[in-house]
Amino acid sequence: MSKARIGIVTVSDRASAGIYEDLSGKAIIDTLSTYLTSEWEPVYRLIPDEQAQIEATLIQLADEEGCSLIVTTGGTGPAKRDMTPEATEAVCDRMMPGFGELMRAESLKFVPTAILSRQTAGLRGSSLIVNLPGKPKSIRECLDVVFPAIPYCIDLMDGPYLECDESVIKPFRPKK
Repeated sequence: MSKARIGIVTVSDRASAGIYEDLSGKAIIDTLSTYLTSEWEPVYRLIPDEQAQIEATLIQLADEEGCSLIVTTGGTGPAKRDMTPEATEAVCDRMMPGFGELMRAESLKFVPTAILSRQTAGLRGSSLIVNLPGKPKSIRECLDVVFPAIPYCIDLMDGPYLECDESVIKPFRPKK
């Protein structure tokens, strides 16, 4: 069984300011660490809200770093510089709109502004790219609802087998 490589990308203009504690990227790593019992390695990037840089980072993580899963945080709102969904669409072969639909539906249970979020997901080669919101609390809420489908999606793309602590999160895999 191969060790999964998972890209973690925080998109934030505050990153270039130099004094920035990335709570969102840490929230993704902490959440995945509670979910996964199989070996995995985070491949972390902190980048500014620049579409070209987001695209280049996603391509590098998918094509060169061999990440079977890439999870982004930030840049999914309506602000002019929020370009993560556009960058994701630009580099993906196929889009997976159900991820964004489910995350927004879940977030609406907590805040009415969830309809402003533009999370999405897509496939590039053998990588699944999932865009999450930027708030650490929202990251866990969104991952809790979509992650049960992620291990099977990775299976279907011939990626590493992701094993989970089923007392924390139960992945869905059809019976053979």
